[in-house]
Amino acid sequence: MKQPAYDLASLRKEFPILAREVNGKPLVYLDNAATSQKPLAVIQAMDDYYRHTNANIHRGLHTLSQEATDAHELAREKVQGFINAASSKEVIFTRGTTESINLVAQSWGRANLKAGDQVMLSMMEHHANIVPWQMLREQLGIELVIIPILANGSLDMDAFFQLLTPKVKFLAITQVSNALGTVTSLAAIIPMAKALGIPVLVDGAQAIPHQAIDVQALDADFYVFSAHKMYGPTGIGVLYGKEALLEAMPPWQGGGDMIDVVTFEKTTYAKLPHKFEAGTPAIADAIGLGAAVDWMQRVGADAIGAWEHELLVYATAQMKAQLSGLRILGEAPNKVGVISFVLDGAHAQDIGLLTDQLGVALRTGHHCAMPVLHHLGVDATARVSFAAYNTLEEVDVFVAALKRVREMLI
Repeated sequence: MKQPAYDLASLRKEFPILAREVNGKPLVYLDNAATSQKPLAVIQAMDDYYRHTNANIHRGLHTLSQEATDAHELAREKVQGFINAASSKEVIFTRGTTESINLVAQSWGRANLKAGDQVMLSMMEHHANIVPWQMLREQLGIELVIIPILANGSLDMDAFFQLLTPKVKFLAITQVSNALGTVTSLAAIIPMAKALGIPVLVDGAQAIPHQAIDVQALDADFYVFSAHKMYGPTGIGVLYGKEALLEAMPPWQGGGDMIDVVTFEKTTYAKLPHKFEAGTPAIADAIGLGAAVDWMQRVGADAIGAWEHELLVYATAQMKAQLSGLRILGEAPNKVGVISFVLDGAHAQDIGLLTDQLGVALRTGHHCAMPVLHHLGVDATARVSFAAYNTLEEVDVFVAALKRVREMLI
């Protein structure tokens, strides 16, 4: 059997939670697209901050504040290097992908869009990249244009070329579908948009755990992601934006730390990146994100993605060989380690509850992607998604659990 480029057994020992049991069975955690587990390096970095450095950051003159500030800003620099941003000023800390997209919609969008302008999305978007633009539609009277998908879950590129007209003033698109695993063809899409002067936001939440990201090579104007998908803590994410765009955008939230001078007559704002970081930030979580970046760089994003592909190929083959009545939604030729599926005679919720009794954690429901599931004729699916620490043996346990479930329900 194929093995990853890293020592899988040793790597698994870095994740304490993988040693636990669920319902008397060894945990098989296959819900990584929802949130990944955290290595000791991340847990310990956050614990160390709270034990030894806990203080508020920026402007504090005492030692703890200066140490906390240094650690927080070092995390920003780590993220800058991780995604190859041109400057740390282009890295804005947010609460996650959702907040990052809302920030762009309410700051860039409200400042630059008007009634009749079109914002282009794809059929595969997560609700976080749909609802903020619908809210902006109610506020400004903009229009949403949706790129359809093909039967195999790939983006319909012919339709994209037809829909891409001068009326489109912004493109917000996922790099990887959380519901289908499809990888969109950004290398073709972004240059076409740029040729028409259309700014592009890329939702990278489901891409950054699986591959190396270079925002300068990608040429996205905005790139957004969450730490908890990439072995980091919940409650923190990143908005990358090109410096010139961020400089021109008004602040989204007001409060402490995003200001320069405040009077009751007028307020001036802090320089980037702090202009968009109102209030006390998630300091420990930023440090945890920095530790997750260190961990991913040590293991290697490309090595992780290659192993997850092996798991995807193996799991897909085993499921098709051993399960009758199986339908996998999304079999695009280019996809990450996500399998969304339905079984004849078995509701997704029942699959999730029964596999949990066998120690297997997977996701069921609409995955915050109702439009694409409804387009494919289902209301809910079961979904497994892989990470660096998953094994071929866990795939076997998962498939055996599905067979048990099918026997119980039919």
